[in-house]
Amino acid sequence: MPIVAQSTDTTDWVSRYADEVIAESERRAPGAKHDGAAAPVVVVASGLSPSGPIHLGNLREVMTPHLVADEIRRRGYQVRHLISWDDYDRYRKVPAGVHGIDESWAEHIGKPLTSVPAPAGSAYPNWAEHFKAAMTEALAELGVEYDGISQTEQYTSGAYREQVLHAMKHRADIDAILDQYRTKKAPGKKQSQKPVDEAELEAAEGSGAASEDDGSGGTSGYFPYKPYCGQCEKDLTTVVSYDDETTELVYTCTACGFGETVRLNEFDRGKLVWKVDWPMRWAYEGVIFEPSGVDHSSPGSSFVVGGQIVREIFDGVQPIGPMYAFVGISGMAKMSSSKGGVPTPADALKIMEAPLLRWLYARRKPNQSFKIAFDQEIQRLYDEWDKLEAKVADGSALPADAAAHSRAVRTAAGELPRTPRPLPYRTLASVADITAGAEDQTLRILRDLDPSDPITSLDEARPRLDRAENWITTQVPADARTIVRSEPDTELLSSLDDEGRESLRLLLEGLDSHWSLDGLTHLVYGVPKVQAGFSADATAKELPPEIKVAQRSFFALLYRLLVTRETGPRLPTLLLAVGADRVRKLLAA
Repeated sequence: MPIVAQSTDTTDWVSRYADEVIAESERRAPGAKHDGAAAPVVVVASGLSPSGPIHLGNLREVMTPHLVADEIRRRGYQVRHLISWDDYDRYRKVPAGVHGIDESWAEHIGKPLTSVPAPAGSAYPNWAEHFKAAMTEALAELGVEYDGISQTEQYTSGAYREQVLHAMKHRADIDAILDQYRTKKAPGKKQSQKPVDEAELEAAEGSGAASEDDGSGGTSGYFPYKPYCGQCEKDLTTVVSYDDETTELVYTCTACGFGETVRLNEFDRGKLVWKVDWPMRWAYEGVIFEPSGVDHSSPGSSFVVGGQIVREIFDGVQPIGPMYAFVGISGMAKMSSSKGGVPTPADALKIMEAPLLRWLYARRKPNQSFKIAFDQEIQRLYDEWDKLEAKVADGSALPADAAAHSRAVRTAAGELPRTPRPLPYRTLASVADITAGAEDQTLRILRDLDPSDPITSLDEARPRLDRAENWITTQVPADARTIVRSEPDTELLSSLDDEGRESLRLLLEGLDSHWSLDGLTHLVYGVPKVQAGFSADATAKELPPEIKVAQRSFFALLYRLLVTRETGPRLPTLLLAVGADRVRKLLAA
């Protein structure tokens, strides 16, 4: 496969990181060729903890290296995107908002996630597999190519045995490195520390009491390894002693009182603490690129400390690791997978197509935060996407915008599924709102949108139509749904003055000749113009400001007569949905 020249587009963050990763790969393997079977594989990595629902913030941990890996693949290099499923992490707490979970699950706190039962009714064998499943399906739909690694399998199979023994042998060196970053409590001063995420908490807990300052300026009895108890399976254990020669390790469990002596060179029921585990994996897998959230990137946190540990302990190289900012949801605060109740990639893919979701992550640099809309803002977002599609099609899109679009709609493996006739999302949502999903009525309305080129099957509008229907049914409150009147509002009709009656007459008179989306748009905006003595074709520049006020009043009247309130779906779409005969019935004064 031919090698594509490095990008010179300085506005495209994905290309810039791809350039850096390729340069680093070649630095690590000077003289190697990347166009044959013997070429070194460029390794990028992500880590996900299935401690609860894996949310849209976690997706950035995957999409950032995915987009970079995909760009490198497009240039003809071999790439391996690792996703480490941190399913051997401890079960820290019972997440809120997970169906079928109550406080009885607290008895499992301290066990590996793969040893915790799945939520009631799940088809999966344990907690970790249950929450991995939805993310796995979402990544497939998003076109993310990766190699999944279960950390339970890695540790329990003995894959990391040599690395564990090496870390234990050099525990004093690791302790000395960690001590450089430990927060010291000055006399008379209250200790202050920034909040940390779950991995950081695990790092602190993983070293246990052994990491406390012993008063002599250093620490005593530090061990970078945590066994899971052989009786209760929890990690509430304390390493009492370790012999480097025999690898005999003695531990006791504070949860159940159990204790035993094991040989670490044949014992596989435990793991390195997080701040040692992460850099160990960088060296073990040869990772060149792995981003980290702001939690891990602050001074003294996992990524910073890991850089020193991977160099000095594991003789490895720290990966290129951009910090990525948080992803929010319209109207919601920062997401946390342990709290539950936050939208996941699967939730997003129910209301938006995969290319749009990919685009949200591709168009923003990793250090730029952004929000994903589950409210009315999704309609504006789709409008923006459709405008970009049009610009790409006619060649007027800016280079960075065109690059983000390309990364959204296709991967190195090919195009993602697309909607054949991508009608405006807001139009589809309005139709779904009014028809309540009735397919025959939906097809009639969509066919009338453009009589010169009518849709002949709903499949032409899918999957976008399905996403819009899902948005209406799952995200729009029942009291905000559109309900068309069954009978005319005779009281309101009889109270109209001559001007109001005339506006309805002009509208009804023009229905047949304007029965299309564009035609009805021209009609409803034109009626107030004609009533004021102007041409229906008059532009805004030719009209006095009073016309806009008249148009708003006319629109409010139509909404009240059709759907009982003064706002609703766009009027042209609403009129098409209601149908000409029913419109005449409801508006006849």
